[in-house]
Amino acid sequence: MATGPRYRVGYRRKREGKTNYRKRVKLLQSGKHRLVVRKSLNHIILQFIKFSEKGDITISSCHSKELEKYGWLGGTSNLPAAYLTGLLCGKKAKGRVKEAVLDIGFVPPIKGSKIFAALKGVIDAGINIPHSDIVFPDEKRIRGTHISEYAKVLGEKRKERFSEYFERGLDPVDLPSHFEEIVAKIKGE
Repeated sequence: MATGPRYRVGYRRKREGKTNYRKRVKLLQSGKHRLVVRKSLNHIILQFIKFSEKGDITISSCHSKELEKYGWLGGTSNLPAAYLTGLLCGKKAKGRVKEAVLDIGFVPPIKGSKIFAALKGVIDAGINIPHSDIVFPDEKRIRGTHISEYAKVLGEKRKERFSEYFERGLDPVDLPSHFEEIVAKIKGE
């Protein structure tokens, strides 16, 4: 006597490893906007998203590639770029979003990571997001001092290691001062 299959196929996005539905339900129950932070190998992407029964609505979005409009010559996937992208996204959403909750998806919450550098940028832009200060990277790392010091140690070999920086016209030793210039441009606009 056949009764049909004895198993149930899970949701497609869960099978593909794209959505953790338990975590998503808890975030949605807060009733606040979500700050979705995603990182790829070369970029950082931030979005403020509002839940809707017809589908999520993106309120504001920012991509680390947009930093080039402000004259950013550094990399688009390092800690300084993550902070600047967060600052830019927070500034864009300032009038429409007052508070949100952080949604990091399947990324493990590692203290001092790019995710939390981006979060610090959004908070510094004036948006209220529940957090603990111990998860943020050190201020020197956010400014790119660690990259600058590493470039100094390399000496002449830094032209090979940081060839893309030099192609754009930036010596990595000058990264912290360049970072401060871009912060001033983003805040000043």
